[in-house]
Amino acid sequence: MSTIDHLKDHLKQGFNQDLEKLKIYQSFGNDVIEAPKEFVHPLLKFLKSHGHFDFLMDVCGADYPEREGGRFDVVYHLFSSKNARRLRVKARLHQGEKIPTVTDIWRGADWFEREAYDMFGIIFEGHNNLRRLLTHHQFKGHPLRKDYEADHQQHCDSALPIHFDYDPNYIEDPNKDLVPLNIGPSHPATHGTLRVMAELDGETVHRANVELGYLHRCFEKMAETHAYNQVIPYTDRLNYCSAPINNVGYCKTVEKLLGVEIPPKAQAMRIILSELSRVIDHIVCIGANAVDLGALTGFFHLFTYREMVYTLFEKLCGARLTVSLTRVGGMAQDAPPGWFDDVLETCKKIREGVDQLETLLSGNKIWIERTRGVGAISAEEAIQWGYTGPLLRAAGVSLDLRKVDPYYGYETLDFDVPVGSNGDCYDRYLVRVEEMKNSLKIIEQVAKNVPSGDYTIRDKSIVLPEKKDVYGNIEGLMNHFMLVIKGLRPPAGEIYDATEAANGELGFYLVSDGSAQPYRLKVRPPCFAIYQSFPKQITGGLVADVITVLGSMNLIAGELDR
Repeated sequence: MSTIDHLKDHLKQGFNQDLEKLKIYQSFGNDVIEAPKEFVHPLLKFLKSHGHFDFLMDVCGADYPEREGGRFDVVYHLFSSKNARRLRVKARLHQGEKIPTVTDIWRGADWFEREAYDMFGIIFEGHNNLRRLLTHHQFKGHPLRKDYEADHQQHCDSALPIHFDYDPNYIEDPNKDLVPLNIGPSHPATHGTLRVMAELDGETVHRANVELGYLHRCFEKMAETHAYNQVIPYTDRLNYCSAPINNVGYCKTVEKLLGVEIPPKAQAMRIILSELSRVIDHIVCIGANAVDLGALTGFFHLFTYREMVYTLFEKLCGARLTVSLTRVGGMAQDAPPGWFDDVLETCKKIREGVDQLETLLSGNKIWIERTRGVGAISAEEAIQWGYTGPLLRAAGVSLDLRKVDPYYGYETLDFDVPVGSNGDCYDRYLVRVEEMKNSLKIIEQVAKNVPSGDYTIRDKSIVLPEKKDVYGNIEGLMNHFMLVIKGLRPPAGEIYDATEAANGELGFYLVSDGSAQPYRLKVRPPCFAIYQSFPKQITGGLVADVITVLGSMNLIAGELDR
């Protein structure tokens, strides 16, 4: 039975009479249901309650101002942890129409819906806090609508006072003398990009809220105005702590839309770069978290090995932080002679450094007291919020896309998926340490057995010819000219694809209209879903633990604000 037939068979249990009103089909390998807006809430509730799809990975909008039958698409991306199946549910809305909120089904829908409201003006009826999230309070209009000019800037000249989300269950206690407190953005642990607002009852956080919008990159708007390969440098700046993983995730999505498979050597290079990036991302997370809690030695120790990886990047492409190493179709260039040997030698040194890190922190009484039992979250709560990656695994859910939905040959590699049990900051630390060890194990397996062959496909409609051909023969010159002028043009359609990034699922929802630029490119960053639970995580805890939880989440502001 095909996945579509399987899906229809399940839907007969709850939607048999109305099944003909649902349009069910596949788009570039993705299962899709288009439903009338009044069917969306009961449909999503049925799909979750019957155990078909437990994760809501994203909610986003798309704007089609010239389309009859509804200007906006509201798109829900679902995932099943049981069988790694995905489903996209879509509904059309006219401007000004409302669609019911699904925050009563998934708590993680909160920020996803607020983002769609902020960016497109889509109204989610019943949402308790439907107001701007990414843009500032003085902003006019909705920046991802097609009629909003990409270069139209709006500056903010005032800050909102400390404020909190509306909670229908909150009851004010007049006998409590609560103290308001701003933590950031001008705070060493918030790095100038995060504002945490709290009310303190003594040393306890009574209420909390967060404010975003301090580090906008305009990634999705810029993607609409640039050619497909020109978007790659923008992906570097989503998670700048592990830039190559972002390159890989985006190019993998475009390649899936094109229906091409990159050569084995390019796959091997992408795995090595992704796992090196995972290691240094975890290094930043643990090192920064430790220094925020006073452990300066661990910070300096770990960053030594981060620099070693940056040296490998520099040997490969000349850049260190934002590298733009991939291209649609493969890699930008081949590895220089001896580079894979350098990778293996660096892995040996990093393994020694990770062992020393465990000596510094794993049994350190102060570190344990500051992290164990702090920020604990259950597996059920983590799924409700949309956690993925190390934080989900620390809560006891063994979900890793490299295992359940492998790509580039991960299924042939020997590595483990470390899992915690308490979901607290200490377990998050332990999971990341074990993941670094397993990433090194993966890198060594691949670097010792790099396939021969080309580092990119040689399709002249996708990949630029080499310089020797451009300068050496008329055919190469013309191929170069036509691809630069005409641009890469994937077929019209849409796709969602994801990779296991350092912080969890990094997904791209790409809509192509057949032109040389993406019509819509939505990124599903891991940090965004995780951070929306932060106010709940710190409420009831000590103010000193706010920084502990913040650091354990490894929030990357470029992902949050885009």
